[in-house]
Amino acid sequence: MADVRAQLVTRVRGMLSEALGATRTRLAAADAELVAGRARLDRTRRAAAAVPARVGAARDRRLAEIDARHTARLAELARRAADAARREAPGAASEPWGRWQATPAGRAEPPGAVRIGTVRITGAEPVPALVPLLDAGHAHLAGGDRDGLASVVPALLLRSVGRADPGAVRLYGYDPEHLGGGLAGFAPLGTAGLLTSVGPGGLGRLLDDLVEQIRRINATVLAGEYASLRELAAATGRRPEPWRVAVLLGGDELSRHERGQLDRVVRTGAACGVHLVVRGIDLPEDRTVTRIVVEEDDARIAGLPVVLDDPPPAALVTETCRAVASRVAAGPPPTPFTDLLPPPDEYWREDSAHGLSAPIGEGPHGRPVLLTLGDYPPHALIGGPSGTGKTNLIFAWIGALAARYSPAELEFYLLDFKEGVSFARFAKGRRDPSWLPHMRLVGINVNTDREFGLALLRFLAEELRRRADAAKKHEVTKLAELRAVDPTGHWPRIVAVVDEFQALLAGRDVVAREAADLLEDLARRGRSQGIHLVLASQDVRGIEALWGRPALVAQFTLRIALPKALRILAERNDAAQSLPRHHAVVNAESGLAEGNEVARIPSASDWETWSELQHRLWRMRPQDAAPARLFDGDAIPRLAEAPDFRALTAPEQGVPRNPVALLGEIIDVQSRSASLRLPRAPGRNLAVLGTRVDEACAVLDAAARSLARQYAPGAARFSIACLDPDADPAARALYEDLPDDSSWYDEETVSELMAEVGDGLAAPGTPRTPHFLLLYAVDAAAGALAGKAGTRSGVEQLRRILHDGPERRTHVLAWWRGVARMRADLGGAGARTDQIGAWVALDVQGGELGSSLYPGSGGPDWYPRPWRGLYFDRAVHRTGQVIIPYGPSR
Repeated sequence: MADVRAQLVTRVRGMLSEALGATRTRLAAADAELVAGRARLDRTRRAAAAVPARVGAARDRRLAEIDARHTARLAELARRAADAARREAPGAASEPWGRWQATPAGRAEPPGAVRIGTVRITGAEPVPALVPLLDAGHAHLAGGDRDGLASVVPALLLRSVGRADPGAVRLYGYDPEHLGGGLAGFAPLGTAGLLTSVGPGGLGRLLDDLVEQIRRINATVLAGEYASLRELAAATGRRPEPWRVAVLLGGDELSRHERGQLDRVVRTGAACGVHLVVRGIDLPEDRTVTRIVVEEDDARIAGLPVVLDDPPPAALVTETCRAVASRVAAGPPPTPFTDLLPPPDEYWREDSAHGLSAPIGEGPHGRPVLLTLGDYPPHALIGGPSGTGKTNLIFAWIGALAARYSPAELEFYLLDFKEGVSFARFAKGRRDPSWLPHMRLVGINVNTDREFGLALLRFLAEELRRRADAAKKHEVTKLAELRAVDPTGHWPRIVAVVDEFQALLAGRDVVAREAADLLEDLARRGRSQGIHLVLASQDVRGIEALWGRPALVAQFTLRIALPKALRILAERNDAAQSLPRHHAVVNAESGLAEGNEVARIPSASDWETWSELQHRLWRMRPQDAAPARLFDGDAIPRLAEAPDFRALTAPEQGVPRNPVALLGEIIDVQSRSASLRLPRAPGRNLAVLGTRVDEACAVLDAAARSLARQYAPGAARFSIACLDPDADPAARALYEDLPDDSSWYDEETVSELMAEVGDGLAAPGTPRTPHFLLLYAVDAAAGALAGKAGTRSGVEQLRRILHDGPERRTHVLAWWRGVARMRADLGGAGARTDQIGAWVALDVQGGELGSSLYPGSGGPDWYPRPWRGLYFDRAVHRTGQVIIPYGPSR
């Protein structure tokens, strides 16, 4: 048992030793692991201690990056917002008061918002704080800072008035608490009708009026075509209505009716340009209402904090309003002339068979006002005092018609009795070679040449007769029918414009009576044949030739009255008295008030505006188009430019049977020359009567040069006798230009000429060579023509030449400085004057010519005037013919 025990003990001890060794090994390993764990713990603790600093640094870096990006983004957004604000509210809508000024007329900024302060953003430029107003909405002011609120109102109003064209913004003030004192600075606008103040108790009427304006604009201006005035203006380029801003500054509690009307204005006003600026009255919630709250230390717009601008200086408000009122009182500027014209690709597309129609301007609602000439109305009467725009209106009307109708459809004849050359641009000129292709005649400066107006009426009467004959031939009655049955004929409508026509009808002489008769006939019958009259005048009062001729005035059913025009419209129609500048009343109902239309007339008469249109039409002209005949009453015609002179030629053989002496230009439509035929017939001599040296020399000069042009060298003889030293330069110039075989005589040798020619007439046979005697101041040679004893005196020889010469190809063209002197040379007061077959009277009164020189008794109706003559040929004329002597050839 002991061995067993010993063995067990030994085994136990062995196992214990092994266990102890294993334990010690494990303990050593655990100690090693403990040391390693502690080392790791130390390392972990050290690493953990370093993490917060690293993470914090990264966080700080990231936060800094985010902050920088946010600041840059905020600055960029602020810059963009500021740029957008400047675009939305440019110039006068946002400019600081220190350099603020109203927008110049004609360069109005687009409607929209106005500035009242700024939004401050840290690190970025301030952004203008804007309030949407014109064409955008309404402003409602509230808060406890009354002074701050009082500064916002004038800023809103001044910027709104200053950014628009003068007169385009109208204010309505309701200030029952301060009785208008809140708008005192804007009082100057009232003188131009741009500020209407409403007293206590007047709010209801004001709101009713605003609602009615909105209803009218929706019904007649927008008329279902546009949703708002802003949309209409964007589509057409025109704004026919002003903005209306009602400023309501407190008051009593609103009645149920007033509240309903106010709500209607809030809902519908912005689209029609009707806006509210309200303080002390609640406005309903609406997207068009901007809320502005001003407290002692805080101001907000739609909840956004803002810093309000200082109020505008009182002097700036007053001066601006005075300038606006002054500009409005002067009248709105004219609209662009291009508004009257169709697109260029539509020029000359209209047909005039049934009439002429074109716009003359813009009506109150932005729609064109048309002028029509046809069967009804057939003729027009234009009236307006000097300076009210008659010339501009005529230009605008002519331009609108000329752009729509080709020269084959429309022709113009224009006559201007007042002094000036405005209408000369329709004809070919030295400065501008273009002309209006439709224009056939332009007469300017004809205030002393009433005969030219009469000539135009005679020409139109002849054209009327020609058209009536053609219509009768084709069995039709109207121009449209004639054009239908005769499409190859030339039947354009004719528009004859006579400015200051009363000059043509002034007085009780033959010219006035015949002109009135022709006018009445043309007015009565011209409509059916497409001949239309447009008469313009400052006033029809005092035109004696129209007295007792109601049928004439009644034909002019189209009346156009410019500002302050008198007696153009019907007696009780005073619409023209309140017209602003650049406007006209157009009335196609003979001036009755119910036919009134007000038109705003564009600017058409300045050189650049008209030249662009004329050049375009001129380039479109037909190849065979000829420039208009230009008659300038202040211009002296030139013989070399006369068509009749250029047409004269010498025959290839022999001499002309009936040579023609041209004496001057006839005052007529065709630019013809006054001609004196010199056949072999008694009395074919010419007497020039008067004391005007230059004019008398001009008549003889033109006669001699035109005669010389009809003869080959040596085929005719010219003898010049000059007995007045003042006429010597002109006579010498003529002598030098005549053929070489011409002869010169003076006071000492003129008797030789008389003797030679007179004695030669006694010789048998007829001279083969025509002989023309040009005698300057022949009455001055009384002493030189006294004959010697036993011989004929020079005066007797002169009488013989006058009597017998023409039948033997010898003709006298002589200048006497008085009718009495000529009678003395012809044999005295009772002597016959048959040997003077033609004469030109210069500064000689009609009564001096008497019955011996002129048919009838008392002489012709002739009143001398510079550079005009009365020409009468016994063989041709029934009455005298007014001529213009041709100017010096050198």
